[in-house]
Amino acid sequence: MKNLLIIGFVWPEPNTTAAGSRMLQLIELFQDNKYNITFVCAASKTNKSFNLNKLNIQTFDIELNNSSFDELIKQLNPTLVLFDRYLTEEQFGWRVAENCPNALRILDTEDLHFLRNARQMAYKKKIPISENLLKNDITKREIASIFRCDLTLIISKYEIKLLKRFFGVDKSLLHYVPFLLQKVVLPNSYPSFTERENFIAIGNFKHAPNLDSVMYLKTNIWPLIRKDLPGTKLYIYGAYSTQKIQQLHSIKDGFLIKGWAESIEKVFTNARVCIAPLQFGAGLKGKLIDSMKYGTPSITTTIGAEAMHNNLPWNGFITNDPADFALKSVKLYNDELIWRNSQQNGIKILHKCYSKNKYGKKLINKINFLQKQIIEHRLNNFTGTILMHHTLNSTKYFSKWIEEKNN
Repeated sequence: MKNLLIIGFVWPEPNTTAAGSRMLQLIELFQDNKYNITFVCAASKTNKSFNLNKLNIQTFDIELNNSSFDELIKQLNPTLVLFDRYLTEEQFGWRVAENCPNALRILDTEDLHFLRNARQMAYKKKIPISENLLKNDITKREIASIFRCDLTLIISKYEIKLLKRFFGVDKSLLHYVPFLLQKVVLPNSYPSFTERENFIAIGNFKHAPNLDSVMYLKTNIWPLIRKDLPGTKLYIYGAYSTQKIQQLHSIKDGFLIKGWAESIEKVFTNARVCIAPLQFGAGLKGKLIDSMKYGTPSITTTIGAEAMHNNLPWNGFITNDPADFALKSVKLYNDELIWRNSQQNGIKILHKCYSKNKYGKKLINKINFLQKQIIEHRLNNFTGTILMHHTLNSTKYFSKWIEEKNN
């Protein structure tokens, strides 16, 4: 029996975050390949958490710094453990290694947290990204986690190159897994150019790049668009909006904060254009994938489109200058021919770059190979062995001290 244990950083919320959608894509892939899945998490559920029991997945609440996890993992006896982001590997990786040493340990980064953090710092300081900013404390923690695991799933080809070339991570420890899409609905299934109107921007407001993007839209871009298209509206969707975001709502300016979108499909298929002027971030952008899926052309920045289209023509425009961003937004909104071509570009990107069949097979084949070669693989990853040794002699006893203190 193939048993997979997923240790979640949060309970998946596919209707609010790209990370939640990706987690469900991975779960579906493993279930297709006959894995029995258990999902555990130390975070609290929300009213937007997906009900994993619907997928016949066993779930458990776990506690940080508590040896009850040791007993649970011994009972589950997984052949494969997937850590959802490096933070869960830091907390539970040593416990997995100690109690189930033969289990394959896989880290899913979602995106590289240290890269997103470095870009955010550079943006705040209004300076170019530098080696000094890249080599921050989060970098040390995240790359240490990568080395301690047998395999790390990376969602962006740019991030794989960064890890290999700049940080010297061996390619045997990394595996490219983009969003895994099973099928793409053709655009003629959705409302046409003339049946759509207005703009949308979307993104979970707990995510700093999304929060900043809305502020940037309000001050730098939307006034320019509104000047040329005075009757249009910008609908802004996203879970967990703050008071700061709510205060941006303005009926007079057509800048409308709508909150959580109950139906992503409806929101996208009603809109003519999606705008995402992201100033920092990492990984692949779920909102831009959704934009392509639902036939809604988009305009974004180089950060937004990074590693997303494999040099294929974008489904709209990519620009970093706010005035040009506004100009191209108006052009895409008004010109039906450009809009239709952009829509077709998005479908081509999805077909070429996000095939579940292609990338899912590669991942399962890699896992099967590693499980047969695990001893040799770990011997070759001597840096990971060193880091695990020190983790077992530091994090382990610190965690046990916290547990005793709590008792």
